[in-house]
Amino acid sequence: MPPLDILAIGAHPDDVEIGAAGSLLKAAKQGKQTAILDLTYAELSSNGTVERRQAEAAAANSLLGLAARYNFGLPDRGLEAVRTEAIKQVVDLIRQARPRIVLAPYWQDRHPDHESVSRIVKEAVFSAGIGKFAGNADYPPYRPQQFYYYFINSTAAPQFVVDVSDVYQEKIAVLQCYRSQFETEENSVPTPLNNGYIELVEYRERLFGQQTGLTHAEGYISAAPFVISSFA
Repeated sequence: MPPLDILAIGAHPDDVEIGAAGSLLKAAKQGKQTAILDLTYAELSSNGTVERRQAEAAAANSLLGLAARYNFGLPDRGLEAVRTEAIKQVVDLIRQARPRIVLAPYWQDRHPDHESVSRIVKEAVFSAGIGKFAGNADYPPYRPQQFYYYFINSTAAPQFVVDVSDVYQEKIAVLQCYRSQFETEENSVPTPLNNGYIELVEYRERLFGQQTGLTHAEGYISAAPFVISSFA
């Protein structure tokens, strides 16, 4: 497989889709190579089984036009206990896939796993470029050109946005693949996700759009300052 243009990383299937599905859809339509890495199978989710959530992720993959989707099968709600191993595995994937851009969850979120992934990926992006950092010998050191944070539950002010107005209904269709999470079904446990969550995501992204003269926009925080040649 050629090097990836974008590798988006989350704790659970649906995390990346919540914050960055529109951006990934646009990139795929432009012929870019995109992929998602889920660190866990979300086996402790209040609703849905691992098998069902994997089927839902497969449906989302098809709509997103991904080049690949990975899952490390690390313990849900146990990422801090395997932090060192998680960093090494992410380093190896970055070195193998050589993504130009890496996306990770914003570091402040109501879900501790999202915050854990944010820290793990930050360390992995840095360590992947260090020649003496131990990893799979088949993959030479490599550091992505850009590293950005996307929002899952946070409503923090973004540093920049991606215009996803023209693909927004497609993003909604991607999120709707995860019926076990976002819809109330027989025997469902009430959670923030099945209580109008998709509508809240759209409200946030309509707000980001309104602030920039767009219909819908996904917000991001950059891990490093932007460089521009001039104000011209």
